[in-house]
Amino acid sequence: MCSVHDAVEFEKRSIPATVILTQIFKNAAIHQFKSRGMEGHPMIELPHPIANLTHDQMRALTLQYVDQLVRQLTN
Repeated sequence: MCSVHDAVEFEKRSIPATVILTQIFKNAAIHQFKSRGMEGHPMIELPHPIANLTHDQMRALTLQYVDQLVRQLTN
């Protein structure tokens, strides 16, 4: 997962980062973070699938995670 790799690289540079993914990719992200020495790194899990959502549905869904995103990037 490129997003995990990117998050790790940002964190190494002291830039807060998180990963936004659908639930189906959670285990892969957990293992990749662990293999890169960042076990337990936060991530945001959206329900799966999201590809079939309309623009308005996707907007409504993502707005539900804004507070979590802000917390992960500021803690």
